[in-house]
Amino acid sequence: MTAPLAEDFRAVMAGVATPVSVVTTLTDGHPHGTTVSAFASLSMSPPMVLVSLDRGSELLARLDHGSVFGVNVLASDQAALALAFARKGSDKFTGVDWVADAGAPRLTGSPGWLACTVSRLVEGGDHVIVLGEVHRAATTEAAPLTYHARTFGTHAQVA
Repeated sequence: MTAPLAEDFRAVMAGVATPVSVVTTLTDGHPHGTTVSAFASLSMSPPMVLVSLDRGSELLARLDHGSVFGVNVLASDQAALALAFARKGSDKFTGVDWVADAGAPRLTGSPGWLACTVSRLVEGGDHVIVLGEVHRAATTEAAPLTYHARTFGTHAQVA
């Protein structure tokens, strides 16, 4: 991508508000996770979601067809958690409360939870789109954490 196009593309995408989630998995009993803002519902029948992971993602290296992963949809007061899971390294779960739920790490306090099985990995430029079939879902009421204009925020209803 040319430099001007890359800058314009980044500027346009910064104007799109996205949900912030932490995608997790267990490998040999050890939790792994990363923050994503490219997450969306895909299908209601069967229930499916998609998440986009950088090709160099440590989490992506642990996922394959049939792998179990979780999507922890974050609340507006969980920006510090989003930042902790956005960094590189294997100690992201240090000091983080979590439980294994349906085979994947569920972060305590996250208002949205989806346990999924990888049904397909689709290459897309410098990322891989993970298509997941949802086999467990849970939610509690909370304002969502969003990412917009290169900063965290939340959704507000228009009067």
